[in-house]
Amino acid sequence: MILPACTATPTQLPKKQPPITTPIPKHHNKHSVLLKSRKEQIDQTVLWTSSISQRCRNGQLAQAVSQFIQMRRARVEPNHITFVTLLSGCAHFPAKAAFFGPSLHAYVCKLGLDRTNVIVGTALIDMYAKSGRVEFARLAFGGMGVKNSMSWNTLIDGYMKMGNVRDAVEVFDEMPKRDAVSWTTLIGGFVKKRRYEDALEWFREMQVSGVEPDYVTIIAVIAACADLGTLGLGLWVNRQVFGNMPNRTLVSWNSMIVGFAVNGHAEEALEFFHQMQKEGFKPDGVSFTGALTACSHAGLVDEGLHFFDKMKRIHKITPRIEHYGCIVDLYSRAGRLEDALSIIENMPMKPNEVVLGSLLAACRTSGNVNLAERLMKYLFKLDPGVDSNYVLLANIYAADGRWDGASKVRKTMKDLRIQKTPGFSSVEIDCDIHEFVAGDKSHVDAEYIYSTLELLSFELKLCGYVPDQIIRE
Repeated sequence: MILPACTATPTQLPKKQPPITTPIPKHHNKHSVLLKSRKEQIDQTVLWTSSISQRCRNGQLAQAVSQFIQMRRARVEPNHITFVTLLSGCAHFPAKAAFFGPSLHAYVCKLGLDRTNVIVGTALIDMYAKSGRVEFARLAFGGMGVKNSMSWNTLIDGYMKMGNVRDAVEVFDEMPKRDAVSWTTLIGGFVKKRRYEDALEWFREMQVSGVEPDYVTIIAVIAACADLGTLGLGLWVNRQVFGNMPNRTLVSWNSMIVGFAVNGHAEEALEFFHQMQKEGFKPDGVSFTGALTACSHAGLVDEGLHFFDKMKRIHKITPRIEHYGCIVDLYSRAGRLEDALSIIENMPMKPNEVVLGSLLAACRTSGNVNLAERLMKYLFKLDPGVDSNYVLLANIYAADGRWDGASKVRKTMKDLRIQKTPGFSSVEIDCDIHEFVAGDKSHVDAEYIYSTLELLSFELKLCGYVPDQIIRE
């Protein structure tokens, strides 16, 4: 491997100290003196490594490097923990380690630790992967004489974070034995890249392989299910894994609560919320987010406000923006828009686009044009390029018969060169997702789908249903 050479020079170094020698008493034999000398050397290495570790944890990489140089000038030999500590510091603060990291790698190679010590080799992979130089991570990986599952997983994670999916899958396929972390690294990487269908496909492969998913896997799969709308699969994952857990944790309880809540199963979410506390678990902020979401979806305004008050008063949990967002959504769904606006105006942090968007959507349902216009000013300041907000405001104007307002919004979008993202609908049948865009007739059962849609439309009109006026691009 060719690495850029560099030399680290501390700003101030102590005077060179002579090596510590231990006198040999006459009544001691040579073997006992060597043991004592060795023990003193190990103690010195531990002390220097501990000091270096403290500076690495605090992000003081330059000071850590300076101490390492002082350590060597004091003729104290570093061990593999010293190198792992420094390499981890470089991994966590890559911007500060552009030159020192490769130099440290060269030092490790000189001692042969990159080939013989799996922990040091894995730390090298992690350092290069987190600095975005995954090609060097692959070279370090290839040079290791001994590899463990963490070595493989670290390289896979580095590839996934860089978007090199093909290389990540290639390394994954070469693994001699895959554990839950290996599968989760791959699945979670697909979720972070918004490739949700690929994530679920690999989750199915994981099930076929017989590897039990852990709670991190479940969180990743639920995220994919939530985005795709795969309600059946998401709830099945929750139930299967939770039911087979020998020791449940707060994270696993929260997974169940949030999983049911976001999919509209308020009763089951709240049941798990109460059962969790009966079994001795104290709810945290995530638990209350799930409970408040459940109340919002079920229209349980009083219960939601009770949970919010209990969270602050009894559990002493400071509400975060997601908790305030749940209350805004709770009021919005119940048609209490002024109460929702009061929460936004009095919350201790600035509202984000999610909180404001929730109330904007409620304005369409209630036909509150004035409030929608006020909210749009806030949203424009936050992010003027979100197409859905403009389309929603245009539809609010259209529903109220204010076609001049709708035209003005369309002109603003054109001036800002904002294009409407094509929307699609999806339906889940037997854990498979079928997606449709407007006028789509590519589905194999399109003829039956459209005939059923016509029948439903006819029956809705008989019941007095009048479709909303909407703005399309």
